[in-house]
Amino acid sequence: MARVEGETLQEPLHVYLASSLGLARAVEAVLTSSGVDYAVEVQPLGRTTLFGSMRHGAAFYVSASQSEYCRSLLRTGELAHGVVESEQQPQGE
Repeated sequence: MARVEGETLQEPLHVYLASSLGLARAVEAVLTSSGVDYAVEVQPLGRTTLFGSMRHGAAFYVSASQSEYCRSLLRTGELAHGVVESEQQPQGE
């Protein structure tokens, strides 16, 4: 299993946002070695640099059925900071 096109994932969920190339490579290594199909896309980090330009990161998506498993893998060690927690359902639904 490895990196795939986003359209091939069933119900893709965002599980990680890597703010550097080193973190992105570490996440790829964890997911690949665990046999997980994942998609990556560039996403704004929401912060600007000193000169006003937008910073971007690598957003990792996995199938909904594997999202909690992947989050638990990525919560270990130095990768815990970029884990995107599951989206909360609005109250009343």
